Amino acid sequence: MTVPIDSIDNPSPAHGFGTLAVHAGSPHDPTTGAVIEPISLSTTYEQTAVGKPVGQYEYSRSSNPNRDNFEKAVAALENAKYALAFGSGSAATATILQSLAQGSHVISVSDVYGGTHRYFTRVAKAHGVTVTFTPQIEVDIAEHIRENTKLVWIESPSNPTLRLVDIRSVAEAAHARGVAVVVDNTFLSPYIQNPLEHGADIVVHSVTKYINGHSDVVMGLAAFNSDELRERLAFLQNAGGAVPSAFDCWLAHRGVKTLHLRVKQSSINATAVAEALEASPYVVAVHYPGLDSHPHRHIALRQHRDGMGGGMLSFRIKGGRAAAERFCQLTRIYTLAESLGGIESLCELPSAMTHAGIPRDQREAVGVFDDLVRISSGIEEPEDLVHDVEQALERAVRETTAATDATPHMSNGNGVTNGHAA
Repeated sequence: MTVPIDSIDNPSPAHGFGTLAVHAGSPHDPTTGAVIEPISLSTTYEQTAVGKPVGQYEYSRSSNPNRDNFEKAVAALENAKYALAFGSGSAATATILQSLAQGSHVISVSDVYGGTHRYFTRVAKAHGVTVTFTPQIEVDIAEHIRENTKLVWIESPSNPTLRLVDIRSVAEAAHARGVAVVVDNTFLSPYIQNPLEHGADIVVHSVTKYINGHSDVVMGLAAFNSDELRERLAFLQNAGGAVPSAFDCWLAHRGVKTLHLRVKQSSINATAVAEALEASPYVVAVHYPGLDSHPHRHIALRQHRDGMGGGMLSFRIKGGRAAAERFCQLTRIYTLAESLGGIESLCELPSAMTHAGIPRDQREAVGVFDDLVRISSGIEEPEDLVHDVEQALERAVRETTAATDATPHMSNGNGVTNGHAA
């Protein structure tokens, strides 16, 4: 995929993603010739007369050179006209929901990030915005659209079960009724998927993850093409004040420059690990859109760059939650931690960590069981990650099984142990 570029920091049809990632939004300093932009830490800017600043900046909450350049870079990578950066991915979500009038209705896929679910059910609801969750949005979206429906919210792949959504199919159904579509593209990044090209109106990212890629920045972003959306969301960005610092924008922009290299390697690594998991006798099921066995593989082949599966996967381990917890303690390269998309590999239990705030019955209805492990593959060597997963799997299941077999049966006083005949 290519985007127009007219100068060193503006995208042209002759430039591919990698060139764009390095140069978009990256003008050389006109004073020193520095090829990497300086960090502009000033919070305020001189004015030559009342209301007449020296340049385009007045106060850094409203705009800042580093934030502007970072927004231009990601907009170029998402093939968008505009992008706005926020203090976190949750702040980006909140700002979009705050742009809706009281009494508005939203349709969302069921298996969304726990923080998004929390905002939809506890914060948006308090502001008079209601949300309907559906596990099969392509099938029943028309049934859920009401007169007051303003937004459809998609995660593709979903978090943490890696389900895919046919974005174009949903967008066509939503647009037929005048409803806008938002796609959370965090799991794939702009390198693998560009939702705006498939009909989405807004694409959102937790920049904290793949775009920054180094686990040292918390940030969010929304990208889109509408002038009206730009005016409305930029107003809320400034009025709400949930904006990132200049230093964080500089760091995230640095991360953008290697995005394609990191995501490509993460996808290679995740594919190798997913194939090993699928072949393992210790695994119940593997969720990874890069596998031919994935039920939505046909969507990945159509929506993803080169049919890539991305760096995220999840799997169910034999032995239940005890084995899942033990697995996360036994890995030597994968770190037990929340978040994803960094250069290092991570593992976690969604039911007890990232999605713990969702009621159990709702979690399990979309496949988030206690034995589900989520993996974020970093950029280490794939054979090392495969070996780490295999040794942790074997030990976790073996130790858990041994512990269960060694547990003495307790009598209920009637010659019956644990519900079984003695």
